[in-house]
Amino acid sequence: MTAMKPDQMYGTQAAMESDERLLASFRADPAAYWRAHAVMVLVGSVVAGAALVYGGNPDPWVGPVAVALAIGLRAAYLKSEAFAEEWRLTNRRLLGPGGRIAPLSSLKLARPFLGAVQLITQSGDKHLIKYQADPAATVAVIERAKGGKR
Repeated sequence: MTAMKPDQMYGTQAAMESDERLLASFRADPAAYWRAHAVMVLVGSVVAGAALVYGGNPDPWVGPVAVALAIGLRAAYLKSEAFAEEWRLTNRRLLGPGGRIAPLSSLKLARPFLGAVQLITQSGDKHLIKYQADPAATVAVIERAKGGKR
C-alpha cells in the first residue's frame, strides 16, 4: 500500500530539529473515524425525527434518512483529509498537520475528548488529535514524553 500524501490545505509538516528524536506518531484510526460518524448519524437522526414529529410533519422518517445521507457523504468526502493528518511526538514537541507545534514544556493539559485527544498549552492554544483508537493510551504516551508532569 502506498503512503497517502497530505492534502495541500495542511501545508508542510514542521521539521524536526537536529537534537530531537521521534518517539511516536499518531494518525486517525479508521474504526474510530467511522464510529464517530455513526454516533453523529444516530444523534442527528433522533433529533431530526423528533423535530419533524414535534412540527407535525406527516413523514418524520425523512429526517433520519436525510441525516444518514448527509453525514455519510460528509464522512466519505473528508476521509482522505482525516487519514492524511499525522501528529508526531518528539522528545521536545508535538508536531501537527499544517505546521502546528506544541512544545511539551508548554503543554498544560492532554486529555481524552470524545474519541480524540485535546491538547491545551499554557498560552491557551488548543489542538485536537482526532480519531484515536485509544485516546487514553495516546494521552499516556504524551504524558510519559513530557516527564509525567501534569
